[in-house]
Amino acid sequence: MPPLNILLKPASSGCGLDCAYCFYADEARRRQAPDRGVMPEEVSRALIEKALGAAEGYIAFLFQGGEPMLAGLDFYRAFVARVREAAPQGLAVRYAIQTNGLLLDREWCRFFRENRFLTGLSLDGNRACHDRFRRDRAGKGTYDRALRGAGLLERAGVEYNVLTVVTGHLARHTQAAFSALCRAGFRFQQYIPCLDPLGEEWGGRDYSLSPEQYGEFLKTLFDLWYRELERGQYYSIRYFDNLVWMLEGRQPEQCAMRGRCSAQYVVEADGSVYPCDFYCLDEYCLGDIRRDSWAELDRAREAMGFLQRSARVPEECRRCQWHPLCRNGCRRERLEDGAGRNVYCRAYADFFACALPRLGRVRGLLRRGGIQF
Repeated sequence: MPPLNILLKPASSGCGLDCAYCFYADEARRRQAPDRGVMPEEVSRALIEKALGAAEGYIAFLFQGGEPMLAGLDFYRAFVARVREAAPQGLAVRYAIQTNGLLLDREWCRFFRENRFLTGLSLDGNRACHDRFRRDRAGKGTYDRALRGAGLLERAGVEYNVLTVVTGHLARHTQAAFSALCRAGFRFQQYIPCLDPLGEEWGGRDYSLSPEQYGEFLKTLFDLWYRELERGQYYSIRYFDNLVWMLEGRQPEQCAMRGRCSAQYVVEADGSVYPCDFYCLDEYCLGDIRRDSWAELDRAREAMGFLQRSARVPEECRRCQWHPLCRNGCRRERLEDGAGRNVYCRAYADFFACALPRLGRVRGLLRRGGIQF
């Protein structure tokens, strides 16, 4: 068994926010039981026992939601303590959590620092872009509260990055969003295109991101990023970093850039297991972590053909000069239920044609500036 990456939903789809574009809220509404509550001890215990017994080399526990901090700090203290007691010698254990930041305080931050939780903070660029779609249950914007959370993480010395969802609105204000993040001192940034609801024709929502908008966003963001790099200022943007690695012959670490789905395990609060965060639907359930062995979960994925379907390459992709870099993107963004061409095909083609010559010069700029990469 190779190293394991396990994504947990300790508070299921529960969240104090009502983000317009939340893909997990959309998934949860399509299940028989939308919210599975908070993960009970019997589920976390079974997960830890089976995962530690199956992993080799290292294991990563990634906590997401909904809002995973709703499980409470005592849940995480107990989880980490149990892992520490049961982990075999020589197995490296890593933790990460993705949060909206509203529940952060000094005690949480101290725990994250002491246990080396890599923390992802959801923050959509500037106030206007963030508050347009990331509102609380009362309809109020959450930008100031998210920034407060960032300040707490920074002062506590927690390793963190910011994750920005690219909507059609944000794509029209790329420079303002990127500049706001840079002025705030966020050195590590991620940008992910928003997803339209399952089963709907792409582009029908207020937040929807068209291929044309995404292409312009990528080109503008790259221009801004490269200009800063020429000035000796390096901001880590995960997508661009991965492209540089790929040009050097290395494998990307970002799942959506690999060309096929990897073997993942998403464990919901009730113990049900799924093959991907974007497919936590009843019809994709692999089993129950309390009942099924790791081998049985793998066999269920194999019988479903989940990984095999994602590896199919449309004929037009085979003929495309950009396929070695694009690799048809994430399965969830592909047409024809994950087997066809990526909805952002034209965006990627336009971007690569514009950026490729400068991507090849990034390493030289980094060395010239004495920047560690």
